Amino acid sequence: MTLMPDSASIPRTLPASAAHPRESPRARAHAAGTSGNGIVRALLIGLSALFLLVMVALPLLAVAAEAFRSGVGTLIEILKEPHVASAFGRTAVTAAIAVPLSIVFGIAAAWSIAKFEWRGKAVLAALIDLPLTVSPVIVGLSLVLLLGARGWLGPTLATVGIDVIFALPGIVLATAFVTVPLVARELIPLMESQSRHEEEAALSLGASGWSTFLRVTLPNIRWGLLYGSVLCAARAIGEFGAVWVVSGHISGQTETVPLLIESLYGEYRFDSAASLAALLVAFTIVSVGIRHALQARELHRRGGHH
Repeated sequence: MTLMPDSASIPRTLPASAAHPRESPRARAHAAGTSGNGIVRALLIGLSALFLLVMVALPLLAVAAEAFRSGVGTLIEILKEPHVASAFGRTAVTAAIAVPLSIVFGIAAAWSIAKFEWRGKAVLAALIDLPLTVSPVIVGLSLVLLLGARGWLGPTLATVGIDVIFALPGIVLATAFVTVPLVARELIPLMESQSRHEEEAALSLGASGWSTFLRVTLPNIRWGLLYGSVLCAARAIGEFGAVWVVSGHISGQTETVPLLIESLYGEYRFDSAASLAALLVAFTIVSVGIRHALQARELHRRGGHH
């Protein structure tokens, strides 16, 4: 009788497929997709960075280099000139009037669009976007045709001694026209994402509409309102096209800082023009930084609440 060897004593060699299981097709596809996504991501980031470098960073660096090529003394000297001080004052007054107007309109428009249902709401939303799509030069021309000496309303205003075109009121109106969508466009999606329950609860408890706005609505939109206000101020100070048309570009009388920069450039005073341009660029960078800091703070606050 032949005894069969114990099966445990027979060495068994497992096939490679059993010792090292192969990855499933789904796992291989996932790995390939992850690798492909990484390549696409790196390509998109590289293209975006290259575009911003060529179109944004290098021109701004050129302005800064030209501004400080002759030292800070050039900036100090140009700021001492009387017409430069008046241009800065005129720009500040324009922004101080146009920004609050845009804030008031933005809140009213966003509230009416986001919180109420009524006919014509889509038309109002489309009109809010109109200043963003129309050339600022056309904006200025339209104001001249409406309020100029030969315009529809210009002669009537002249009879009561009101000068709009080629004066500060025209500059303010042109600036307000181009800045008016900025606050509204920040607030409309924010208000639409919020429910009406808090306002309805406040009204049901006897709060007035004004009290409901101050105690409920305004705290919920304060960060969006700050974002839009910062952008609005930056645009108001830097507006050129519409202001150039309605101001008449009268040196020392209707020039704002952007118009003054263009005048200095036309006089071949490149260092002075670059110095003032560098100031506007610095203000814009600070404004954008403040906006992003406020946005990051709000996101952190929301994350902390969750």
